[in-house]
Amino acid sequence: MSHIISRIEIYRLNIPLKAPVTIALGTIAEARNILVKIFTKDGLYGIGEGAPFWMIVGETQDSCLATARDFARLLLGKSVLDLDGNLRILDTFLTQNYTCKSAFDMALYDAAAKIANLPLYAFLGGTKRVITTDETVYIGSPEVMAEDAKAIQARGAEAIKVKLGKDPLEDIQRIQAIRAAIGPGLPLRIDANQGWNYVSAVQVLRAIEPYQVEYCEQPVKAWDYENLARVRANSPIPICADESLFTHVDALKLVRAQAVDYFNIKLSKSGGIHSALKIIAIAEAAGIPCMIGCMSESRLGITANTHLASARPTIVFYDLDSPFEHAVDPIPGGAVYEQHYQLHLPDAPGHGADIDADFLKTQECIVVN
Repeated sequence: MSHIISRIEIYRLNIPLKAPVTIALGTIAEARNILVKIFTKDGLYGIGEGAPFWMIVGETQDSCLATARDFARLLLGKSVLDLDGNLRILDTFLTQNYTCKSAFDMALYDAAAKIANLPLYAFLGGTKRVITTDETVYIGSPEVMAEDAKAIQARGAEAIKVKLGKDPLEDIQRIQAIRAAIGPGLPLRIDANQGWNYVSAVQVLRAIEPYQVEYCEQPVKAWDYENLARVRANSPIPICADESLFTHVDALKLVRAQAVDYFNIKLSKSGGIHSALKIIAIAEAAGIPCMIGCMSESRLGITANTHLASARPTIVFYDLDSPFEHAVDPIPGGAVYEQHYQLHLPDAPGHGADIDADFLKTQECIVVN
């Protein structure tokens, strides 16, 4: 068969940021991602990106590179079209490590869709629609965050995501300052990134109820399903799972616990498209709307996330703004931002994104063949 995997290239993908970004869990100054290119004997390749936000996923760029070398050896000689079988091999070999798995998953889906001569959204059984992302205000003083929100409003955003999860009283002041600066009407979506406990979460959420907050992501620790459910029961604002939701197994537990109103799916967190589709199936059965989020992906990873969002109408919220923070964009093709926030997908086979060859020469490469 010509669709047999013959070579896999693994790259560091280091992308400088315009400025450091801070969330409740810490600060990053550079996107330290990985890139995987899976080649078949007939010369076709699929390309995938993983963004190991180590504070959340427990993986680093270095750990992903080491894992990716092992994964690549396991896939040599396999058919690139055997999506389920190939991904089962990776899951059987090593538990978790979802960011590294997501890069392989993305590359496999890209290759399979190219062979089918279909854009990825169509390969997934969906249609093309415009996806409109929000933009994030990162943690700073209330005054600085209010100015950042005003700038986002001026660019025409339809929603603003606000990072919180530090001191509860100052978090309340942050939302008050932002709403005062931007006026009524523009929805706010807040993300505490596990920064509160049950008491402070309920305190903040009740205090900011008047300020048009659509939902709150991950108010308490990822493992604390009991208090996540308690927060939901006592919050006037809907609750969304992020760090509590990696795979479909977590999705089922969250449904059983009646812990959240929404799911936040990220390919670098879920293990890729294959696992995300299982989460979406559970969400559909439980009547839980979903959002699609990102870590620190380039426009390549964002493109694959956008294809999934386009193909599944259960995904109704979109947080795909990580390239806004990048100082360079080394990605030809792929989804493009129009009017700053509207993501438009290409009709090329696969996900349609690639990486600039000259930029790739500057990145460390591991070849497995």
